[in-house]
Amino acid sequence: MTEKDDIRERILEAARERFLHYGYGKTTMAEIARDCDMSPGNLYRFFQGKLDLAEEIASRATVETMEELAKAIRAPGKSATQAMRDYLFGKLRMTYTNLEKDPKIIELAHTVSAERPTFSTDMLQRERSIMMEIIANGRELGEFATNDVNFTAEMIQSATMKFSYPQLWSRLTLDSLERELAGVFDLVLGGLCPDRTLFVGGERPQAEEDDIQKTG
Repeated sequence: MTEKDDIRERILEAARERFLHYGYGKTTMAEIARDCDMSPGNLYRFFQGKLDLAEEIASRATVETMEELAKAIRAPGKSATQAMRDYLFGKLRMTYTNLEKDPKIIELAHTVSAERPTFSTDMLQRERSIMMEIIANGRELGEFATNDVNFTAEMIQSATMKFSYPQLWSRLTLDSLERELAGVFDLVLGGLCPDRTLFVGGERPQAEEDDIQKTG
Protein backbone atom coordinates (compact mmCIF):
# COMPACT_ATOMS: atom_id res chain seq x y z
CA MET A 1 0.00 0.00 0.00
CA THR A 2 1.39 3.39 -1.01
CA GLU A 3 1.41 6.43 1.27
CA LYS A 4 -1.46 7.89 -0.76
CA ASP A 5 -3.48 4.70 -0.32
CA ASP A 6 -2.80 4.77 3.41
CA ILE A 7 -4.07 8.34 3.66
CA ARG A 8 -7.22 7.43 1.72
CA GLU A 9 -7.88 4.56 4.12
CA ARG A 10 -7.44 6.83 7.14
CA ILE A 11 -9.88 9.32 5.65
CA LEU A 12 -12.45 6.62 4.92
CA GLU A 13 -12.18 5.22 8.43
CA ALA A 14 -12.56 8.67 9.97
CA ALA A 15 -15.57 9.38 7.77
CA ARG A 16 -17.13 6.02 8.58
CA GLU A 17 -16.80 6.63 12.32
CA ARG A 18 -18.34 10.08 11.97
CA PHE A 19 -21.22 8.90 9.78
CA LEU A 20 -22.11 6.01 12.08
CA HIS A 21 -21.86 8.07 15.27
CA TYR A 22 -23.29 11.46 14.29
CA GLY A 23 -25.04 10.66 11.03
CA TYR A 24 -24.27 11.64 7.44
CA GLY A 25 -26.21 14.89 7.57
CA LYS A 26 -24.50 16.16 10.72
CA THR A 27 -20.98 15.42 9.51
CA THR A 28 -18.87 17.98 7.65
CA MET A 29 -15.76 17.58 5.56
CA ALA A 30 -13.97 19.98 7.93
CA GLU A 31 -14.66 17.63 10.86
CA ILE A 32 -13.37 14.63 8.94
CA ALA A 33 -10.25 16.58 7.99
CA ARG A 34 -9.67 17.54 11.61
CA ASP A 35 -9.99 13.90 12.69
CA CYS A 36 -7.27 13.07 10.16
CA ASP A 37 -5.01 15.94 11.27
CA MET A 38 -5.15 17.59 7.87
CA SER A 39 -6.62 20.70 6.32
CA PRO A 40 -9.96 20.57 4.47
CA GLY A 41 -8.09 21.58 1.33
CA ASN A 42 -5.84 18.56 1.63
CA LEU A 43 -8.84 16.31 2.20
CA TYR A 44 -10.40 17.48 -1.06
CA ARG A 45 -7.30 16.26 -2.89
CA PHE A 46 -8.43 12.72 -2.09
CA PHE A 47 -12.23 13.00 -2.20
CA GLN A 48 -14.23 15.65 -4.04
CA GLY A 49 -17.00 15.70 -1.44
CA LYS A 50 -18.80 14.00 1.41
CA LEU A 51 -21.02 12.04 -0.98
CA ASP A 52 -17.96 10.42 -2.57
CA LEU A 53 -16.88 9.21 0.87
CA ALA A 54 -20.36 7.88 1.60
CA GLU A 55 -20.53 6.03 -1.71
CA GLU A 56 -17.14 4.39 -1.20
CA ILE A 57 -18.06 3.28 2.34
CA ALA A 58 -21.45 1.91 1.23
CA SER A 59 -19.91 0.15 -1.77
CA ARG A 60 -17.26 -1.58 0.32
CA ALA A 61 -19.82 -2.75 2.87
CA THR A 62 -22.07 -4.20 0.17
CA VAL A 63 -19.21 -5.92 -1.65
CA GLU A 64 -18.01 -7.47 1.60
CA THR A 65 -21.49 -8.84 2.32
CA MET A 66 -21.87 -10.25 -1.18
CA GLU A 67 -18.45 -11.92 -1.10
CA GLU A 68 -19.26 -13.60 2.20
CA LEU A 69 -22.60 -14.86 0.87
CA ALA A 70 -20.98 -16.09 -2.35
CA LYS A 71 -18.54 -18.22 -0.37
CA ALA A 72 -21.41 -19.79 1.57
CA ILE A 73 -23.37 -20.86 -1.52
CA ARG A 74 -20.32 -22.49 -3.12
CA ALA A 75 -19.80 -25.04 -0.36
CA PRO A 76 -19.10 -28.51 -1.85
CA GLY A 77 -22.07 -30.84 -2.13
CA LYS A 78 -24.70 -28.15 -1.62
CA SER A 79 -27.81 -28.40 -3.79
CA ALA A 80 -28.94 -25.38 -5.78
CA THR A 81 -32.16 -25.24 -3.76
CA GLN A 82 -30.24 -25.10 -0.50
CA ALA A 83 -27.79 -22.59 -1.96
CA MET A 84 -30.64 -20.28 -2.94
CA ARG A 85 -32.21 -20.60 0.49
CA ASP A 86 -28.89 -19.93 2.22
CA TYR A 87 -28.28 -16.93 0.00
CA LEU A 88 -31.67 -15.30 0.52
CA PHE A 89 -31.91 -15.97 4.24
CA GLY A 90 -28.24 -15.19 4.79
CA LYS A 91 -28.61 -11.84 3.05
CA LEU A 92 -31.71 -11.02 5.10
CA ARG A 93 -30.03 -11.84 8.41
CA MET A 94 -26.74 -10.12 7.62
CA THR A 95 -28.24 -6.90 6.28
CA TYR A 96 -30.87 -6.75 9.03
CA THR A 97 -28.24 -7.24 11.73
CA ASN A 98 -25.93 -4.64 10.20
CA LEU A 99 -28.66 -2.00 10.15
CA GLU A 100 -29.76 -2.81 13.70
CA LYS A 101 -26.18 -2.52 14.92
CA ASP A 102 -25.54 0.77 13.10
CA PRO A 103 -28.94 2.42 12.47
CA LYS A 104 -27.37 5.54 10.95
CA ILE A 105 -26.40 3.39 7.98
CA ILE A 106 -30.03 3.78 6.90
CA GLU A 107 -29.54 7.52 6.38
CA LEU A 108 -26.30 6.84 4.53
CA ALA A 109 -27.94 4.25 2.28
CA HIS A 110 -30.91 6.50 1.47
CA THR A 111 -28.60 9.38 0.60
CA VAL A 112 -26.26 7.41 -1.64
CA SER A 113 -29.14 5.63 -3.42
CA ALA A 114 -30.95 8.92 -4.08
CA GLU A 115 -27.91 10.94 -5.14
CA ARG A 116 -25.99 8.23 -7.00
CA PRO A 117 -28.46 6.04 -8.96
CA THR A 118 -25.62 4.13 -10.61
CA PHE A 119 -24.55 2.90 -7.16
CA SER A 120 -27.86 1.09 -6.64
CA THR A 121 -27.79 -0.28 -10.18
CA ASP A 122 -24.27 -1.66 -9.74
CA MET A 123 -25.09 -3.24 -6.37
CA LEU A 124 -28.25 -4.87 -7.72
CA GLN A 125 -26.24 -6.31 -10.61
CA ARG A 126 -23.69 -7.71 -8.17
CA GLU A 127 -26.45 -9.37 -6.15
CA ARG A 128 -28.14 -10.68 -9.30
CA SER A 129 -24.93 -12.26 -10.57
CA ILE A 130 -24.85 -14.52 -7.50
CA MET A 131 -28.49 -15.51 -8.07
CA MET A 132 -27.70 -16.25 -11.72
CA GLU A 133 -24.89 -18.55 -10.63
CA ILE A 134 -27.26 -20.47 -8.35
CA ILE A 135 -29.97 -20.78 -11.01
CA ALA A 136 -27.53 -21.87 -13.73
CA ASN A 137 -26.17 -24.53 -11.41
CA GLY A 138 -29.68 -25.68 -10.53
CA ARG A 139 -30.61 -25.99 -14.19
CA GLU A 140 -27.47 -27.97 -14.91
CA LEU A 141 -28.23 -30.33 -12.01
CA GLY A 142 -31.83 -30.76 -13.15
CA GLU A 143 -33.28 -29.05 -10.07
CA PHE A 144 -34.66 -25.95 -11.79
CA ALA A 145 -36.74 -25.68 -14.96
CA THR A 146 -35.97 -22.36 -16.66
CA ASN A 147 -34.85 -21.32 -20.13
CA ASP A 148 -33.65 -17.84 -19.21
CA VAL A 149 -31.26 -17.63 -16.27
CA ASN A 150 -30.86 -13.85 -16.40
CA PHE A 151 -34.60 -13.12 -16.52
CA THR A 152 -35.33 -15.63 -13.76
CA ALA A 153 -32.66 -14.10 -11.52
CA GLU A 154 -34.06 -10.63 -12.18
CA MET A 155 -37.60 -11.68 -11.25
CA ILE A 156 -36.49 -13.46 -8.06
CA GLN A 157 -34.51 -10.38 -7.10
CA SER A 158 -37.60 -8.23 -7.64
CA ALA A 159 -39.74 -10.58 -5.56
CA THR A 160 -37.26 -10.59 -2.67
CA MET A 161 -36.12 -6.94 -2.71
CA LYS A 162 -37.87 -6.30 0.61
CA PHE A 163 -35.58 -8.79 2.34
CA SER A 164 -32.32 -7.00 1.54
CA TYR A 165 -31.63 -4.22 4.06
CA PRO A 166 -35.26 -4.66 5.20
CA GLN A 167 -35.34 -1.66 7.56
CA LEU A 168 -35.24 0.53 4.46
CA TRP A 169 -38.71 -0.79 3.60
CA SER A 170 -40.43 -1.64 6.89
CA ARG A 171 -40.04 -2.01 10.65
CA LEU A 172 -40.98 -5.69 10.84
CA THR A 173 -39.07 -7.93 13.25
CA LEU A 174 -36.56 -10.43 11.92
CA ASP A 175 -38.90 -13.30 12.84
CA SER A 176 -41.73 -11.74 10.82
CA LEU A 177 -39.44 -11.11 7.87
CA GLU A 178 -38.14 -14.69 7.93
CA ARG A 179 -41.72 -15.98 7.97
CA GLU A 180 -42.56 -13.84 4.93
CA LEU A 181 -39.38 -14.85 3.11
CA ALA A 182 -40.14 -18.52 3.75
CA GLY A 183 -43.47 -18.07 1.99
CA VAL A 184 -41.99 -16.14 -0.93
CA PHE A 185 -39.16 -18.66 -1.26
CA ASP A 186 -41.67 -21.50 -1.43
CA LEU A 187 -43.62 -19.75 -4.19
CA VAL A 188 -40.37 -19.17 -6.10
CA LEU A 189 -39.47 -22.84 -5.84
CA GLY A 190 -42.98 -23.73 -6.97
CA GLY A 191 -42.24 -21.92 -10.22
CA LEU A 192 -38.72 -23.29 -10.64
CA CYS A 193 -39.62 -26.86 -9.69
CA PRO A 194 -43.04 -27.64 -11.22
CA ASP A 195 -43.20 -31.14 -9.70
CA ARG A 196 -42.53 -29.91 -6.18
CA THR A 197 -45.31 -29.95 -3.59
CA LEU A 198 -46.01 -26.34 -2.66
CA PHE A 199 -45.83 -25.52 1.03
CA VAL A 200 -48.49 -23.11 2.24
CA GLY A 201 -47.09 -19.97 3.84
CA GLY A 202 -43.63 -21.45 3.97
CA GLU A 203 -44.82 -24.42 6.05
CA ARG A 204 -45.03 -28.10 5.14
CA PRO A 205 -48.48 -29.56 4.41
CA GLN A 206 -49.87 -31.51 7.36
CA ALA A 207 -49.63 -34.80 5.47
CA GLU A 208 -45.91 -34.29 4.98
CA GLU A 209 -45.49 -33.34 8.65
CA ASP A 210 -47.27 -36.58 9.62
CA ASP A 211 -44.91 -38.60 7.40
CA ILE A 212 -41.90 -36.93 9.01
CA GLN A 213 -43.17 -37.72 12.50
CA LYS A 214 -43.77 -41.37 11.58
CA THR A 215 -40.23 -41.78 10.28
CA GLY A 216 -38.62 -39.60 12.97
